[in-house]
Amino acid sequence: MSADQPTVLVVEDEMAQREVLAYNLEAEGFRVLKAEDGEEAMLLVDEDAPDIIVLDWMMPNLSGIEVCRRLKTRNETRSIPVIMLSARSEEVDKVRGLETGADDYVVKPYSVVELMARVRGQLRRVRPSAVGLRLEYEDIVLDSETHRVSRANKPLKLGPTEFRLLSTFMEKPGRVWSREQLLDRVWGRDIYVDTRTVDVHIGRLRKALTQYGGADPLRTVRGAGYALG
Repeated sequence: MSADQPTVLVVEDEMAQREVLAYNLEAEGFRVLKAEDGEEAMLLVDEDAPDIIVLDWMMPNLSGIEVCRRLKTRNETRSIPVIMLSARSEEVDKVRGLETGADDYVVKPYSVVELMARVRGQLRRVRPSAVGLRLEYEDIVLDSETHRVSRANKPLKLGPTEFRLLSTFMEKPGRVWSREQLLDRVWGRDIYVDTRTVDVHIGRLRKALTQYGGADPLRTVRGAGYALG
């Protein structure tokens, strides 16, 4: 499983709908996690933080609206986009869903094509490189579709790991990433890599970014990790 693949968590208690959603998301190139109720969803989020969550409102025990509320009150999960699915079409219900923190609200029955577009739209906001967008930071330009990087209009040669590292940094300039977070995002949770490997690849990325001169844009935050800018 490629670490480049965005992860979508589908939370839906109706098995048929859950499987249809998972099938279509996988066909679009997403990695899919599945939960049949709210409690399982909360466990999965803690074990394997998804990039986006497609969440059914009406579920037994822990409702989708309560799952959303809990996610949005926690620092480590509040930035994960949530698309709420509901048979409730009244405006008051949509408002309640959005006020609880949902980033989008889709009424059942829905068009799968439209839902896929909404998933991509939310991902464009939180992981732009995953949907082929061009990223820019000062004089650095990264084209995630062509896998090309330049600085001050000069092409840079980056290995695939360095490219993924730079993509991660450029999506959220200024954010401090711990070594463990970089391992999860760049190498993937299924692969065991020593945290010191991160330092080696950061060193290679720094060398590539400064090969024509210019200041090193990467910042080491002692005891915390690394950041761009």
